[in-house]
Formats: sequence, structure tokens, C-alpha cells
Amino acid sequence: MQNNAFKKEFYSVDGGVLSLRLIEKVEGSENELPFYWWSIVENESGATVGKISLRLGHNYHSYWNGNVGYEVDEPYRGHHYAAIALKMILPLAQAHGMDHLIISCDEDNAASYKTIERCGGHLLEISYPPKDWIYYRPGLPPKRIYRIEL
Repeated sequence: MQNNAFKKEFYSVDGGVLSLRLIEKVEGSENELPFYWWSIVENESGATVGKISLRLGHNYHSYWNGNVGYEVDEPYRGHHYAAIALKMILPLAQAHGMDHLIISCDEDNAASYKTIERCGGHLLEISYPPKDWIYYRPGLPPKRIYRIEL
């Protein structure tokens, strides 16, 4: 990655249906990538409908953790808000010098993998995270690992 410095113009990202409002930016550590963490806000109502994060760069641990994490609160599911928010952050990743994103989810999380596929994710593999992964714990389910080209 060419530039992992946070960019102030991405603290608030306005879209048609949704906006992203910065909750926090985290510098990262030896094993964890720096990341933005936003609230997903429905523009019409002003309601916070979920959260999304973008981890900047790639390393061994990000392959299993992915560059993006998202969640939509239960009352707001079914509107494709996760897919809309994910599409909103693709140009942000490009602006940070990234040419692809890795996105992972549990193998049985159909809503999540349908969102990733809706946004152009191509399945790389389904496998168990290795024991040397930073977030490993016994009993973890297999992960679906996707790649989105930017």
C-alpha cells in the first residue's frame, strides 16, 4: 500500500441513501492494520442503521480478518444497507493505494456472503483459520475468503 495515513475527507462520507460518519480511527499495531470505523446512517430518517470498518493494507492476519467489517442492526436488515455501505468505501480503499480488498465471513453467514458477492467479491476459498492467526480460538467456524478488485 502506498499511503496508509488517514484522510480527513473520509471522516464523513455522503451517499445517496446512506452516509458514513466516523466513530473512530485506529492506528493499528504490529499485527493489526490501521482502520476507519463508521456509523452507517440512513439519510432520510437520520437513523444509525449499523457500522462498517475499512482496514488499510494487507498482512497475514488481514487475510482471515478481511479489510472490511460490517453489521446492520436487526430492524434495518433487508434493505441492502451493508452492500450500499461497502460500495461506498471501495473508492476510499483505492484512495489509500489499495488495488483489492479481502473480505471474510463465517461460512454459514449467508447474508454476509451474499452482500460480498453482490459487491463483486470472488470466492478464493473456504477454510479454517490457522492457529497462528491473531484472533484464533478453538472452535472457530470455517471462513469464506473473498477478493474484490478495485
